[in-house]
Amino acid sequence: MKRILRTLGLLLGLAVVAVVGFGLFVAVRGIPHYDVPAVAAPPAMPTGTPAQLALGGSMVRANCAACHRNPKTNRLSGAPLTDVFPGLGHLYSPNITQDTAHGIAAWTDNELAAVLRTGIGRDGRYRVIMPHFVHLSDADLQAVLAFLHSADPSVQADATPTPAQAPSFLLKILTHTVMKPSPLRPGPRPTPAPTPALAYGQYLVTGRYVCFQCHSQSHETNQELHPEQSAGYLGGGTAFHDRQGRLIHSANITGDQDTGIGDWTPAQLAATLRFGQSPHGPTRSPMPVFSAMTDEEVQGIYAYLQSVPKIKNAIPKDGQPVAAR
Repeated sequence: MKRILRTLGLLLGLAVVAVVGFGLFVAVRGIPHYDVPAVAAPPAMPTGTPAQLALGGSMVRANCAACHRNPKTNRLSGAPLTDVFPGLGHLYSPNITQDTAHGIAAWTDNELAAVLRTGIGRDGRYRVIMPHFVHLSDADLQAVLAFLHSADPSVQADATPTPAQAPSFLLKILTHTVMKPSPLRPGPRPTPAPTPALAYGQYLVTGRYVCFQCHSQSHETNQELHPEQSAGYLGGGTAFHDRQGRLIHSANITGDQDTGIGDWTPAQLAATLRFGQSPHGPTRSPMPVFSAMTDEEVQGIYAYLQSVPKIKNAIPKDGQPVAAR
């Protein structure tokens, strides 16, 4: 019996040493760095076509501006990230204007493609708290790059420096365990045609607008390469904080009649996406407003959301509206 107790004590001691050692390693190392992936980006012309710039601008405003826009200047020069859990530390979205020193003017299109698809920047640092566009089509990526190179006022050079990130120990632990860069999906990525609506909607939800990343169970359990295998796929529940620091949760957007959007009409979904006016009241940050979304996009998203497996998941409201209902 004494031998067993000594053995158990030794094992427990080794486990404590291992945990403490790992904690010290994480605290010193901080957010991990990785080898910069070689991502072949479709060439973005210095001046894109009007249709390309319109598409790129729509995607940047929908997917990027909520975090990167400076409300004082309306330029994408970065801002404090107020929608994330306070326990993750003090984090800032970077300057993505055309400034050479503080923005992305010195980045190549391949480096921009790498950070958009995987979350790994040109310096190898993993960019946390940003969506990864693993399934974004090559044409859509080209449109985003064209817009970032364009004459639009929001991306003109702005010399605002990005403050140093101050991640908490919790965030450092998460980036060494469950929060990782996204893997690269091999092969070309065509943009699906608007018809059939179901396939087009699947692309919009998983590729162009990455709705599943916020509307599934949690960021930690999302499956980037296979979005539909994510836990609680589109059933909502991911926790956020609004700009007043109040806890809110993403909505269930499956077709469940009681807790999802099974009783919504296409017109109601359109009003929610375009104007932030859902049947249950106005949407809340961090839910963006997709003011330029086309009828074809709304129809595709509606068809797809009604087709995915229904999840009965009543979102906790705690007296406050959820993020997207």
